[in-house]
Amino acid sequence: MRPTSAVCQQWIHQILWLSFRADARCGRLCNPVDVTEDAERRPFAGRIVALFEVLLCSDYPTQLAVGATLYVLGFRPTNASGALSLRYVVLLSLIDTALLLGLIVLFLRSHRERVRTVLFGPRSWLPEVKLGLPLAVGALVLAIAVIAIVRVLVPSLHNLERNPLQDVIRSRGDVALFAIVVVVAGGIREEIQRAFILHRFDVWLGGPTVGLIVSSISFGLGHRLQGNDVAIATGMLGFYWGAAYLRRRSSIAPMISHAGFNLIELLQFFAIGR
Repeated sequence: MRPTSAVCQQWIHQILWLSFRADARCGRLCNPVDVTEDAERRPFAGRIVALFEVLLCSDYPTQLAVGATLYVLGFRPTNASGALSLRYVVLLSLIDTALLLGLIVLFLRSHRERVRTVLFGPRSWLPEVKLGLPLAVGALVLAIAVIAIVRVLVPSLHNLERNPLQDVIRSRGDVALFAIVVVVAGGIREEIQRAFILHRFDVWLGGPTVGLIVSSISFGLGHRLQGNDVAIATGMLGFYWGAAYLRRRSSIAPMISHAGFNLIELLQFFAIGR
């Protein structure tokens, strides 16, 4: 049996090969930039390529590959006490961020799409940054409301008394290090990832509504480690930030909102942990 990291690397290589092969065969017909083309006339190969790109950039394959590689190198996800390892979380998050953003840029450029236009839109960044601040407050209110409603209506979904991430943060140094992670891997990576996936769904895979629903469910499931009720709230937050991107066609405001929300949550974890 081959090591998990080797299998993941071979799988990623095959998907990348298929993407460029299909693009080469279809020529300009496989270019997702042409959003004016009728959905019925878009080539099937282009849809398959778009689906592969979405799956590869869903975070699951890249985190699996990076996690397996770290394991082979001797890094373990938990420490001797059974709590999550801060070093492992930081390495996994930042390496996965670099890999995922690199793939997104590669896919966009391979289809001759403008990275700035797709991810950040044509507007000036300053108004988007300003909009992100009240959106952060809205995200906080939404999360509190969803968790409260879920715990009242379905208390069994509150399956964890303590968020595992709270055990990672023990000192001010841990807070500073984890703040970098939640901003870079949370606010920046996840919102760029969401913008890319929604763009692919919008053009190739059933439209923005389908993309918003699918990406929000996936986003929530990816946070089940923190509890089922938190996963539901996170899915709703994914819908909230995804809707903001589709409305503005820019990931800047959702990025600021997401990063701000994560920092508030981080400070809360540190205060409770103390």
